[in-house]
Amino acid sequence: MRIVLFYSETESFNFFTDQLVGEFELRGHETCVLDLRQLRGERSRSYEEFARFASKKIDAVVCFDGMGMREDVLMELWDAHEAVAVDVLMDPPLRFHPTLERHPRRYLLFCCDREHVEYVRKYFSDTVPCVLFMPHVGVAPKGDAGGIPYGERKYDILFSGTYYRPESMLSQAEKQLNFSLGDGTSLGEFYRLMYQNLKENSGLATDAAVLFTVGQLGWDLSQNAVKALMRGSAYVDWAIRMYQRERVVRVLAESGLPLHLLGRGWENHPSVNCKNVVRLDDRVPYAETLPLMADARVNLNVFPGFKDGTHDRIFNTLLQRSVPLTDPSRWLMENFTDGQDVALYDLDHLEELPAIAERLLADRELAETIIRQGHEKVLRNLTWSHCAEWVLDGIGALKQ
Repeated sequence: MRIVLFYSETESFNFFTDQLVGEFELRGHETCVLDLRQLRGERSRSYEEFARFASKKIDAVVCFDGMGMREDVLMELWDAHEAVAVDVLMDPPLRFHPTLERHPRRYLLFCCDREHVEYVRKYFSDTVPCVLFMPHVGVAPKGDAGGIPYGERKYDILFSGTYYRPESMLSQAEKQLNFSLGDGTSLGEFYRLMYQNLKENSGLATDAAVLFTVGQLGWDLSQNAVKALMRGSAYVDWAIRMYQRERVVRVLAESGLPLHLLGRGWENHPSVNCKNVVRLDDRVPYAETLPLMADARVNLNVFPGFKDGTHDRIFNTLLQRSVPLTDPSRWLMENFTDGQDVALYDLDHLEELPAIAERLLADRELAETIIRQGHEKVLRNLTWSHCAEWVLDGIGALKQ
């Protein structure tokens, strides 16, 4: 097949694109990468290459978070080629309502959380007839020789991810959404209450919190009104992510365990001045985070509200032969076992987290067992090779 993929402003997605390009070409498919950053203004060499590629039949296009499916001219082009348009969501579908409502005709959506699949089926069954679950995957190091010996690693606990003050996200929501609803409640007040509900119940996903808060206020809303509330909750979704990251990092920081933070914004965290907390570079390309993860005994994960989904940080950790320490999701609990191929903590009992982390650092036999068994499982089931096969299978099914 002849397949188009994309580069965008999101650096990690460009890395993912490169992984798929390599896997597709290994299987004999032709690929072309269109750089969306260069669609406007002076045409680049890469655009000229794309124009030549598009002069012949395009069988499929593959993008992340709808980047490559939003522009009218591109949607018309994909439809003219009768191409299968594959959209791999790395974030909740509530952020992408316009794309879910308007997209190329032969559209295939993948979600990384089984609840996200049900969300799309509930609210967009008329416009998205084909939506499937697909887990995140990890990067298998080339020529893996077994990794750095556990006792010789530079970092005890590493967390790779951004941080913003939760209140800053809510303030942005209030500035944009501060108008009154029919009963005198402002939309900003609705989302404040919703955020409080999410803080009090860590088991709620963002869309479930919208429905809970609507019921709490006794509102009788149409499905379209509920969908509008869902779409407007993106700021709250970000805020609760940051709130949980803040809590988890604060508990570890205040425990005195050595903790390294990699990513933007950690200078704003309340515990950043603890002597045991070290900030690494604030902006590191995705590929360069992997050897840092390999040099850590434990890599911390905090799920971004995916209650029945996956996260690539867990699988990359195991493929880099480190211990993933994470809160659970239903999918993770069904496919991995605490103490055997993953290490789990509970957001509702963070007082137990330091002891869990300390044991992983002290008990080398336990840590290496988790790494060995988890590495084998991910290598068998959750690499970019597997992702490429799932995408190709989906394209093949829609082309029939």
